[in-house]
Amino acid sequence: MALDPGHGGEDPGATGPAGTREKDIVLQVAFKLRDRINASSVNGNPMRAFLTRDADFFVPLGTRVQKARRVQADLFVSIHADAFTTPAARGASVFALSQHGASSSAARYMANKENESDKVGGINVGDHEIQVQRALLDMSTTAQINDSLKLGAAMLGEIKNVGARLHKGEVEQAGFAVLKAPDIPSVLVETAFISNPEEEANLRSVAYQDSLAEALMR
Repeated sequence: MALDPGHGGEDPGATGPAGTREKDIVLQVAFKLRDRINASSVNGNPMRAFLTRDADFFVPLGTRVQKARRVQADLFVSIHADAFTTPAARGASVFALSQHGASSSAARYMANKENESDKVGGINVGDHEIQVQRALLDMSTTAQINDSLKLGAAMLGEIKNVGARLHKGEVEQAGFAVLKAPDIPSVLVETAFISNPEEEANLRSVAYQDSLAEALMR
């Protein structure tokens, strides 16, 4: 499983009223989730967690996806703690890729494939082959989104079970760049609104971070 703590380095992400930085909180939660994953197994097979960043440094969005694909991750979970324009906003959310985001991803993937083809000797990919590849990619991405929606719904249920408030009761969909691996079910978890003073205090709490990691692990 690839765990993706958002932001990092020169990109602090959101900052709470008391000065808590999103990049620090999500890394702490990711460490706790990683430890739980690495101590677990499924049907006797050890689970393995891979972090897209394991310290305070910046990783471009596309590189995060590439890292997950390089280790052949079965799941991709991006962890965030966003802010909103009003401190009243609160609750956890889970996002999957939208169909619009999938279309954009397919177009870029195809463009990259054609560019790589040029680099390795100018082999022309015929129109028919491009159409077949695009159809296969669309099928793969549709399956990815369906699996991501199931995963996200299960995560929301577990987050609610540990007493955390939900911002939305169902999985939302958007064209997040980090969710665009066509072959890896991918979700983005907004753990809470760091801009809400009560939720910021929760996010700083070791006990709350532990319960959140437990929920995501389940």
